[in-house]
Amino acid sequence: MSQDESNPKEEKQTTPSRSKVERGGNLNRTLTMLILVGILLVILVVGFLLVDTVLSVTRPATDLAGAVSTEVSEVFNPTPTIIANPQTIVKQIESLARLETASYTIEKVITAESGEGPFGFLFSDKLLLVAQGQVIAGVDLELIRPEDVRVTGTSVFITLPAAEIFVATLDNDNTYVYDRETAIFGQQVELETLARQGAEAAILEAALEDGILDMAQDNAERYVGQLMTSLGFEEVVFVRGTPSPDQNLGD
Repeated sequence: MSQDESNPKEEKQTTPSRSKVERGGNLNRTLTMLILVGILLVILVVGFLLVDTVLSVTRPATDLAGAVSTEVSEVFNPTPTIIANPQTIVKQIESLARLETASYTIEKVITAESGEGPFGFLFSDKLLLVAQGQVIAGVDLELIRPEDVRVTGTSVFITLPAAEIFVATLDNDNTYVYDRETAIFGQQVELETLARQGAEAAILEAALEDGILDMAQDNAERYVGQLMTSLGFEEVVFVRGTPSPDQNLGD
């Protein structure tokens, strides 16, 4: 056979080999794309983990700074610890027959200061206290004796005890230090206590000056008078009693 007759056979044999090469090239390209996609995903995951790690490191640093600030504040301004002894001792129990007939709620502004003078820039301490308190007055019906009540026909003569102050106290929820100026060595722990004591006395004095005792006495007579009228008496006459030395009249 001639060489020309053998060439077609060779061409038939080489054609499948080229197809295989093309398929192999496509497969390689697909694998390359998958590898690139995988690498991209790995980069994204690593980047996310890196950012999260940085944030997690930053957060504790911020929290640490806040914690340090809180600790420093506690050193210079410690929070008082108040512990009540579980043991309770009852000193006295009394039965009361007090008729509360007048109540005042008063607000006062108190200025307290100490250490003023040539060295005030070192030792001065001054505060402004806004104080609110309550003063309650009335009569103690337990002080009425049998001879203080006289009945004549349809009339009754009653000697009521003098009105007195029952309560004069600060409202701690509405009493506060509005402003305080303290020098380098000037802060005094007892200054606020003294200011509160002064506020309590000032509130009581204001209520007395405004006539709380007269109001309490008038109201007591009106209430007791209504009670006597409901019992059938046509006339009720009151005689004001003389205050006893131990009654708190603010003197």
